[in-house]
Amino acid sequence: MVDNSENPGLRHALFIPKQRIYRKAGERNMEQNVVLEMRDITKNFTGVRALSHVDFTLRKGEIHALMGENGAGKSTLIKVLTGVHEFESGSIRMEGDDKAIINHSPQEAQDNGISTVYQEVNLCPNLTVAENLFIGREPRKFGMIDWKQMNERSRALLESLDIHVPPTQMLDECSVAIQQMIAIARAVDMKCRVLILDEPTSSLDDDEVEKLFVLMRRLRDEGVGIIFVTHFLEQVYAVCDRITVLRNGELVGEYETKDLPRVMLVAKMMGKDFDDLADIKGEHKGKGAGAVEPVIETVGLAHKGTIKPFNITINKGEVIGLTGLLGSGRSELVRAIYGADRADAGVLKVKGKEVKINSPLDAMKLGMAYLPEDRKAEGIIADLSVRENIIIALQAKRGMFRPLSKKEMEEAADKYIELLQIKTASRETPIKSLSGGNQQKVILGRWLLTNPEYLILDEPTRGIDIGTKTEIQKLVLDLADQGMAVTFISSEVEEMLRTCSRMAVLRDGEKVGELNEQELSQGNIMKAIAGGDDK
Repeated sequence: MVDNSENPGLRHALFIPKQRIYRKAGERNMEQNVVLEMRDITKNFTGVRALSHVDFTLRKGEIHALMGENGAGKSTLIKVLTGVHEFESGSIRMEGDDKAIINHSPQEAQDNGISTVYQEVNLCPNLTVAENLFIGREPRKFGMIDWKQMNERSRALLESLDIHVPPTQMLDECSVAIQQMIAIARAVDMKCRVLILDEPTSSLDDDEVEKLFVLMRRLRDEGVGIIFVTHFLEQVYAVCDRITVLRNGELVGEYETKDLPRVMLVAKMMGKDFDDLADIKGEHKGKGAGAVEPVIETVGLAHKGTIKPFNITINKGEVIGLTGLLGSGRSELVRAIYGADRADAGVLKVKGKEVKINSPLDAMKLGMAYLPEDRKAEGIIADLSVRENIIIALQAKRGMFRPLSKKEMEEAADKYIELLQIKTASRETPIKSLSGGNQQKVILGRWLLTNPEYLILDEPTRGIDIGTKTEIQKLVLDLADQGMAVTFISSEVEEMLRTCSRMAVLRDGEKVGELNEQELSQGNIMKAIAGGDDK
């Protein structure tokens, strides 16, 4: 195992035998069994160095994790490789090519044997499985698409990869996991030598993840080199052979998974000693608001078809978690409170006063804020700047006849960029150019600017790095200390235990119990989720 985190001079010597001396890219042969070699890659954006002299090596028949915090350079490295971005210096070589290659587009990368499957499946939901597999390269007979041959070839391809779905089925009728596998099957059929999987498991449940892993292992055994970009540590250790860590656009090191304990991986990603299971609640205990003071109370609140009648009280200065399996009704419960799904039964009280919420704007005016689960679809406005994304909720709350001045907007944006340590070139940078974690911070800043009394956070740390996760968790506890009532939803039980003072348990669209702080443990939560109505 080689680590250059303490000695940058080792960067270019990672996993290279001492007797070999590298000269110019064209003057050497690639290491045996290597399918992809990136050397000394540097990429700059306006005001930001995204990659600085980064090396990356992928071998045939391995699953290689690319790890790092948001903003570490993972996405940029992938985009440089696949021709989305040009790079200033360095070289990219593929097995079998005499010279270094430069991909000018994803299509050119694909022609060179490099295929990418993204978190959001880039296929056509209105077409069949077979049509998606062969789109742009349909078999033809007498100038017409040979539907019979296309379906037969699709069936054979799917069977060879153990993907159980009819070729004639519409893609939008398939689960997200199956759609991911179909995207992979398409890449495999196009003879890819390098398969990039960019956060492919973020929307999958455990069973679907395991099915995807089975397919990944099969492709690895067939000699395909797989780059696996993920934030899930447990998945890295379940399926990956090797790990490359980036930090702040620089290479930290390349490691064999079996030789790198989890806590060491976290330390290398963070650049310091860090225990991802640390008790961050300890310093906050006893600092709450004191006497119990309800901010939100519901009696029999419900929305037909999504959430059954529920009773819940959320107090000033506490973080209450909502836990349950995927589809249990966690998001639906808070959407009913916030008016994103208008409640059709029951009573809602805000600070002891019965209210009617017909829309999210009504909720905002009552001092509520809601950070949704899907930040891309419901959170960020991609083409607007960081500044515009931060101030938009406050402006909506004030109304069109009380516009914020330019100075007010700039001061608000600068305040939360600094407070939340948002990594951006400037307040006018388009939010779509920020990393996922920094986008999430912008949305959080948007809602904090409205000075809410009740904050709903639905999966606020999904798809972001460990460091940013911890920052958000600590911020949540700080807000509770200041008297804010917070509802926190997360699929990660450990994160809930570190953050929440009380938990409500949901199952099949129904609240089935609560756990107080003394009862909070992983075992008790699992029992409550799996068991009957208790407490």
